[in-house]
Amino acid sequence: MAIISRPDQPFIPEQITVHLGEPDAPAENITLSFPDYIKNVASSEVYPTWPESAIRANIYAQITFALNRIYTEWYRSRGYDFDITNSTKYDQSFVPNRDVFENIARIVDEIFNSYVARQGRIEPLFTAYCDGREVTCEGLSQWGTVPLAEDGKTPYQILQYYYGDDINIIRDVPINANFESYPLYPLRLGSFGQDVSVIQNELNRISQNYPSIPKIVNDQPGIFGAETEAAVRQFQQIFNLTVDGIVGSATWYKIKYIYNAVKGLGELVSEGIAPEEIESPFVVAWQEGDTGIWVEVLQYYIRVLGCYYPDIPIIEITGNFDAETTQAVIAIQKKFNLIIDGVVGIQTWAVLDKEYKKILDKLPEECLQNKTIYPGYLLSKGMGDKNVTLMQTYLQKISEAYPEIPKVEVTGYFDEQTENALKAFQQKFVGTVTGLIGPPSWNKISSIYESLTEAT
Repeated sequence: MAIISRPDQPFIPEQITVHLGEPDAPAENITLSFPDYIKNVASSEVYPTWPESAIRANIYAQITFALNRIYTEWYRSRGYDFDITNSTKYDQSFVPNRDVFENIARIVDEIFNSYVARQGRIEPLFTAYCDGREVTCEGLSQWGTVPLAEDGKTPYQILQYYYGDDINIIRDVPINANFESYPLYPLRLGSFGQDVSVIQNELNRISQNYPSIPKIVNDQPGIFGAETEAAVRQFQQIFNLTVDGIVGSATWYKIKYIYNAVKGLGELVSEGIAPEEIESPFVVAWQEGDTGIWVEVLQYYIRVLGCYYPDIPIIEITGNFDAETTQAVIAIQKKFNLIIDGVVGIQTWAVLDKEYKKILDKLPEECLQNKTIYPGYLLSKGMGDKNVTLMQTYLQKISEAYPEIPKVEVTGYFDEQTENALKAFQQKFVGTVTGLIGPPSWNKISSIYESLTEAT
């Protein structure tokens, strides 16, 4: 089973890419395992003869410094293709092919999956440090850790001495592949999931410093609705990006860059990120045993691919991620050269989304109960387009046969009266009331409308 990390949750990277020079210098990049990188840094920065408490305190600071660079995507959000440099002007020392001290290697192997954070915060602290002799700074003094250790202070107490009493050492942090956070496909009106929640949270925080960016208040968390699109457009306008309301790679990383800046995440004195700031109603990935409306949505996409590609099994849409769904997911992952784990994570979902849009107009009629095919994005309050018009038309017809469903005016705008009619429809026919038109509601509305028109 794959280890799944949230896009905004710290993790220990399997590998780190180091630029051998200042950021803009034409220099080689080296990719190596994270523990090997820390062993090299520690062997380059501290002496193996120092007291062990001093060595450990320094290594905690070095681990945390590197993780802060990775978590904030400090360089990647600026367009670089590496995680950190070996220039001590910017980062910490790394000497390719240097010998590593045995006691330092042992300590790194023990604690490389730990980092320092402020109490009540999740992000790795920007643990600034300097040698304390030739260079002094507000953070940890490397030589200063030695007398503190000789006085009997523990590594944690040494870190508290320099970074304050309000720190924790977070231990047993998950290890994962070091991936770029951009979700592999553009987020746009009708998208949903963890990544949308991330963007909504970050834009709302940025809007405190840039008040012309409208707050996202009424869009459901994790649903890319009209308010989210308006905030994205204004952000793009302010920062000279293409104003299209779509979060592609350039907009995603610019949001990251500005968010890190307004939060001060790359500074010793930082606003920090509290756990509640990254809450989302969406899981990171779906797998066997999961249930609910979003599993139905995924199963719809999986079924459609099965209808089109003969080597993918056709599954039933039940809302239960069962063994048959897992086997279909595995078949999709094999076909499109993904990691084969039976889990619908971001890569598998990106393929489902992309392939669905490619085959949308080529589906065999027997695949689905209704003739009107779901357009591949959620309809939500505040949106307006031809598909909103279509659903309003269908709901208006349905309300004639079912008086408990309020009548809808066909305006092309998903307003409150449309939402009320939709919720009444969902209560009667779908069973789960979301106020959103995804595949389950779209298909049910379409099939009932089609049956009514055929009857007349």
